[in-house]
Amino acid sequence: MAAVGVALPDLAPIGADLLVVAVAAAIVGPAAALIVRYVARRILEEAGIEQSVEGTVFDRSIRRLGLSTIGFFALLPALFIYALTVLVALNTTQLLRTELSASATALFPNVFVAIVFVVVGLIAGDKAGLMLEERLKGVKLPQVRIVADGVKWSIFFLAALLGLTQIGIATLPLVVVLAGYLFALVVFGAVAFRVPLSAAAAGAYLLLSEPYSIGDEVVVDDHRGIVQEVDLFVTHIERDTEEYIVPNHRVLRSGIVRVRE
Repeated sequence: MAAVGVALPDLAPIGADLLVVAVAAAIVGPAAALIVRYVARRILEEAGIEQSVEGTVFDRSIRRLGLSTIGFFALLPALFIYALTVLVALNTTQLLRTELSASATALFPNVFVAIVFVVVGLIAGDKAGLMLEERLKGVKLPQVRIVADGVKWSIFFLAALLGLTQIGIATLPLVVVLAGYLFALVVFGAVAFRVPLSAAAAGAYLLLSEPYSIGDEVVVDDHRGIVQEVDLFVTHIERDTEEYIVPNHRVLRSGIVRVRE
């Protein structure tokens, strides 16, 4: 009856010195990871990262898993050190004579940096969108949400591009897509915000030159009243029980008459 042979991995002989290195790595790696996690957590807490990322989609998702954003970021370098220690120990002891462990050790730092780029990009993009939407909340324009989403997804795309570059994936097609996306974003923004930008430019001129001020009686396009407020986009004119809200670019185009009595 023929014997069935089983191919075993090509194991290399392990010397006493290499065995000591492997054992030391198994002990030092977890200890160093715990120390780094503790130090990273303290640094992130003192930097106020928890408050900075509060309200983002990433923060809410992490909390559903029972973690905090600070805990997640502190865990990343700890896992990196632990995994890198294991890979270095495998290479040092030459436990397996394969090129896989060597290539994994060389690629692992780049993978870690790529993950950091993607995570930071997700948080930064979401936070930038929230901040921009909050700042423009007083501007009653339907395009505000579109601008905030455009900024958010632009940061997402850039973070993904940087992450893919770190692990050696060809990104030239993505760069072309990004260039086309940014061009379309600029064109769309110019078209969508043509009137608001015109009003804002006129408002900036009026605020700097101050041809009229609050309390002056003025006439704009047959609308006569007292100036109540001048902001970047419109001028509020009040008369008796009526209030006229005149876009600033219309004030410049039609002209304004300041009444002196």
